[in-house]
Amino acid sequence: MDKRVPITLAVIAIIAVSAGVYYTTQQQEEKNDKLVVVASFYPLAYMAEQIGGDKVEITALIEPGVEVHSWQPSAGDIINCSDADVIIYNGVGLDTWLQDEIIPSIDTTGKVIVDTTQTVTLFESTEEEEIEEHGVYDPHTWLSPYEAKQQAEAIYDALVEADPDNTDYYTTRWETLSDKLTALDESYTTQLQGKTKTTIFVTHDAFGYIARRYGFEQEGIIGISADEQPSTQTLTDIIDLMQQTDTYTFYIEPGYSDIYVQTVKTELETRTGKTVQILTLYHLNGPQGDLDYIEQMENNLESLRLGLGS
Repeated sequence: MDKRVPITLAVIAIIAVSAGVYYTTQQQEEKNDKLVVVASFYPLAYMAEQIGGDKVEITALIEPGVEVHSWQPSAGDIINCSDADVIIYNGVGLDTWLQDEIIPSIDTTGKVIVDTTQTVTLFESTEEEEIEEHGVYDPHTWLSPYEAKQQAEAIYDALVEADPDNTDYYTTRWETLSDKLTALDESYTTQLQGKTKTTIFVTHDAFGYIARRYGFEQEGIIGISADEQPSTQTLTDIIDLMQQTDTYTFYIEPGYSDIYVQTVKTELETRTGKTVQILTLYHLNGPQGDLDYIEQMENNLESLRLGLGS
């Protein structure tokens, strides 16, 4: 992940919060009465929209589909946070630029700021490089419906705290989203119970929460950070393990290079004479065509069911 210099962001923040440069008095007067919510990235913005409906105005700082790990904020992002009533972030070392840099640089008086993973039982990283970059824990909580439901509840609590007059409205919509995520969790549990494989092979180790919840292991070409580059030995180890476990399915994520996956596929097919199928697991960091967050989770379940032999 890119290492940012704090003083640079501080200078940007001073410029950004200068009232007359970016906002006119007229623009501020025209601002509607919706609750202004800023989320660090798409999954949290989606949850906030599902719960907040037409009572909220939502901005996701990171554009859908953009790699979260290496993203850097701009002056405009600081403006958005400065103007927000509610600020939502993932935590667990994923969006530290918001938690450690943007938030301390703005006036947070009256704002509700929520780390959505505070109640989640986190999954520990094991690789030294991953721990150095993200901290001790895996940040990819939003990929599992079980953990995502806990994050969504934290967002619901934040909206109610910021706008108690609309509690009933938020509660009704939260219950609808909660029911969807509960049903998804139950579908994952039921449909993966009969699996004949115990390991999935993935582009990078982003699916630890799903693996832990539904009883299988993941092996990634790279670790938790998508910025890593695999060694030749790592690729060899992956190929050997796939052959040893008689597993001929590999999962890719849209937006990530598949060059290493193709290397694994070619070598494994040459060794064994068997066809390696490539399936998709969505990273849920933006809409994929007509598929929203929940629908991508449903597609991920179908891909896992096929690859695990359920």
